[in-house]
Amino acid sequence: MLCYLLANLVPRDVRVCFLLLSGPPPRVHTNKMFRKAIRAVCHSYSPTTFLVGGTVRLQNRQLNIHEYQGTELLARHGVRVPLGIACQTLEQINAAALQLRSDDGDVVLKSQILAGGRGLGQFKNGLHGGVQIVPSGEAQELGEKMLGQLLVTKQTGAAGKPVNTVLVAQKLNLINEMYFAILLDRASAGPMVIACSEGGTSIEDLAETHPDKIIRMKIDVETGLSEAQARDLADRLEVKGSISDAVAQLKALYDVFISSDCTMLEINPLAETAERMLIAADAKLNFDDNAEYRQKSLFALRDHAQEDPREVTAGKFDLNYIGLDGNIGCMVNGAGLAMATMDIISLHGAAPANFLDVGGNASEQQVVEAFKILTADTKVKALLVNIFGGIMKCDVIANGIVSAAKQVGLQVPLVVRLEGTNVEEGKKILEKSGMDIIAANDLDDAAKKAVAALS
Repeated sequence: MLCYLLANLVPRDVRVCFLLLSGPPPRVHTNKMFRKAIRAVCHSYSPTTFLVGGTVRLQNRQLNIHEYQGTELLARHGVRVPLGIACQTLEQINAAALQLRSDDGDVVLKSQILAGGRGLGQFKNGLHGGVQIVPSGEAQELGEKMLGQLLVTKQTGAAGKPVNTVLVAQKLNLINEMYFAILLDRASAGPMVIACSEGGTSIEDLAETHPDKIIRMKIDVETGLSEAQARDLADRLEVKGSISDAVAQLKALYDVFISSDCTMLEINPLAETAERMLIAADAKLNFDDNAEYRQKSLFALRDHAQEDPREVTAGKFDLNYIGLDGNIGCMVNGAGLAMATMDIISLHGAAPANFLDVGGNASEQQVVEAFKILTADTKVKALLVNIFGGIMKCDVIANGIVSAAKQVGLQVPLVVRLEGTNVEEGKKILEKSGMDIIAANDLDDAAKKAVAALS
């Protein structure tokens, strides 16, 4: 939801830092897969993607929680939220609908997936819309078409996401819808409020057509959201009800952001009811992975069913993996080298199947696990290992490659390029392994041989 706004907040030199790396010029404008990799590597404008010593270092900021979980968190901090019950069975949906039905008998059913665009989404079974208002008597029937089904939205990709929970919520009579978000701003090195008096719709579209309507307010992280700033926000949001109540609600939202180590808090819409009460009608929250040690209860909410299982497995072994759509599996150390490797594969007419960075100090076991992840992808028809040994030693990688190839029973061509610390020892290990390994002299040679191995 914030992609357009973030793109305009992030300094250009930070957004394109990967272009300073060695290798052929990235053909970003012509290669859809490469653009996807760039977005993945930069973790969707992570506030701490930066260039150090020729490589891009990434701070993962990936924890997302479901709407119903975010609503519960907001409520604990005094933020006013709609009444709702999270349901995992049809019986629970029916009971919740009877309990929460409005005066006209309606309730709202909201599919819970970790992606935006649910309202306009399409289920694989043909049902249109992951958020619907229905008579309470029809809630169970509709819930049957949602629970356990795959919902496809503009953010999920064609595979969709499984709906394992449906939030049955109270239907509200909203008379004034606004947009409110807090995120981390690189330029000021602190929180920034982004808001608009028009909410409940695509903020990206509004920001593009009417940028003057977007409110941006920097917050001093030391002093927090002040009373004066909160009042100014309430005025500019055109709150119709009590300003003092609105101030309290806005400050409570800021408290959630700070105390929970959020990287983003988005309320769309932040709305007023017919009784002129401000309410967070829909919430999306992201959290800093680096705060896991002090936010254990929040991180226990992570829903691995919503994630790519390969990425989940990679995370267990401290590997950075993002699946792509090509057929050459890549294992590289360093994000910058990985980007260059993917680009040169594309330059020679093929496409990478993944981004996999084993890091600068991977163990032999991590290399083995990386191979298991790569070879589990049925689209992979060749493997390219590209290692520059600095902290990472080429002999360690070589031992890992040989061990992994034997363990997984490698069935596809394997191209290996090693350079750097202990490179000669590494090459000898590969030569003496008895494995059918294609050696490459440099990156260009490696890419050419990997592409040729496909035929």
